[in-house]
Amino acid sequence: MSDIERHPLKPFLPPSAKVLMLGSFPPPRARWSMDFFYPNFQNDMWRVLGLIFYADKNRFVIADERRFDYEAVVRFCTEKGIAIFDTASAVRRLKDNASDKFLEIVEPTDLAALLNQIPECQAVVTTGEKATDAIVNRYGCPKPKVGSFSALTIGGRGYRFFRMPSTSRAYPLALEKKADAYRAMFKAIGMLS
Repeated sequence: MSDIERHPLKPFLPPSAKVLMLGSFPPPRARWSMDFFYPNFQNDMWRVLGLIFYADKNRFVIADERRFDYEAVVRFCTEKGIAIFDTASAVRRLKDNASDKFLEIVEPTDLAALLNQIPECQAVVTTGEKATDAIVNRYGCPKPKVGSFSALTIGGRGYRFFRMPSTSRAYPLALEKKADAYRAMFKAIGMLS
């Protein structure tokens, strides 16, 4: 049986966060291009957000180095009010890869504790199937369709629970279509006009 892996990053919780975005768990460190969330250069999260907010999919890319610009990403998330963590605080990798399919959640994240630190948060957003299922199973809320939301109550507070398409290249949807889904979500919660 493989070892239990604890989350390598602290939750990113800007005080004025309006949204908490949750993936499942970071990929193995060998796949990281920066010490932050969605670090795999093959993951399109930062390209999607660059496209939505700046009409530039390479806004957060340091092209010559095939990595994301950590400082620009952190500054952007702080300014926009985007909190980020994952639905698992500890996992067991059943295969040595980044696939959610082979992740066993050993310790779910205490989302109530995170949300208590960001009182202006209005929405919880999952960025993949495993993260979505972790919330649905834990809180018994309806599972939203990809690109839509349902009601979620955590710690006595109500949130809109959005299920977004995965930004992994393994998820079969064009970058622009993923950006359209995320753009609609940010508009729905008033973070984009």
